[in-house]
Amino acid sequence: MRRDNLIVVILLTMLTALGPITTDLYLPALPSLQAAFQTDVSTVQLTLSLYLVVFAICQLFYGPLSDRFGRKPIILIGTIIYLGGSIVCIIAPTIDVLITGRVLQALGGCAGVILGRSMVRDIYGQSGAAKILSYMGTAMALAPALGPIIGGYLTIIYGWQASFWLLAIFGGLCVLGIIVILQETNQHKDPYAIHPKQTLRNFITLLKDRNYTVYLLIASFTYSGLFSFISGSSFVFIKVLGLTPDQFGYCFAAAVGGYMVGTQVGGRLVGTMGISRIVKYGSLLCAASGSVMLIMGLASVNHVAAVLLPMVIYMVGLGMTLPPALAGLIGPFPKMVGAASSLAGFVQYSFAAFVGLMVAHNFNVTQVPMAMGVCLMGVLALITSRFLIDEKTSLHDS
Repeated sequence: MRRDNLIVVILLTMLTALGPITTDLYLPALPSLQAAFQTDVSTVQLTLSLYLVVFAICQLFYGPLSDRFGRKPIILIGTIIYLGGSIVCIIAPTIDVLITGRVLQALGGCAGVILGRSMVRDIYGQSGAAKILSYMGTAMALAPALGPIIGGYLTIIYGWQASFWLLAIFGGLCVLGIIVILQETNQHKDPYAIHPKQTLRNFITLLKDRNYTVYLLIASFTYSGLFSFISGSSFVFIKVLGLTPDQFGYCFAAAVGGYMVGTQVGGRLVGTMGISRIVKYGSLLCAASGSVMLIMGLASVNHVAAVLLPMVIYMVGLGMTLPPALAGLIGPFPKMVGAASSLAGFVQYSFAAFVGLMVAHNFNVTQVPMAMGVCLMGVLALITSRFLIDEKTSLHDS
């Protein structure tokens, strides 16, 4: 890969990482937030779930806007909003202000996630995007892998605000990179893309495509299994299993390590096996590992390994499944990449937010609600994968 292309991929990886790093870096601080603001678990979880709801809704707008006006100006505006939201979180005197800052982070940060993925498709085409997104997934996983570890130490040494300071610095670097490095990649601007009728027509066209819908459901289910873990893991590991925030960070990093392994496997095999087969095998791993975690929880095996080991395997399956599924669903639509990515993001993150709220609402000082969410999402992904059509007969690169 040429040096200038590598720099662009690194920047797009940073922008795409805004979502997971903003979610994962402050996870070790959730119990501290509960104590600092003297509130309950459900209220603290709103900083996570409302973030994801807004993140999902806004993606419906960023994609069509970028199809109409171009990727660069829209991603720049979004990232500036993200930076402002991070600053609000730093100075938040109450939990309500903190939630507001998190909403602003979601409002702006989703531009990087949705349009970073679209720009990869613009540059590399469908088959190239599948490979690049898989390798980006490996590099991007370093952020959430290191995030909870760094966040754990920052919380212990400097308090919960320190994580948001780091997010503000990261957001500022992204803004600078967009201005200096990024070039416009949308060569098919659609003057009607933001018209409500055209947007609706595009969404209907996408949902009528069988593989688009199946890949969308698989991505939504497998990611929701991850978000079950994200929503419940800090409370399970810290409150139920008695770990410290920094120890929790290492456990979370181990799970993300499984994701990195999965993205490497998927990236190496997708060219020979095809997207649909990789997705099916990954879904099988998610279902099997989620079932083991639930069985352990129902048997009251209260040990770190009973939660962590099945989750590592689930994350291997997720790494094999998620990047190829996302590439598969946006690949056949070069003139609607923004709309395809937006609709996928909306469904994926909305469903994950709902699942996360259910896990938090049913938290009963055991790992069972979290394990039930992970298991159910893996099983649903496996069932859905049976409806995939081989991409060799249904998809074409462009």
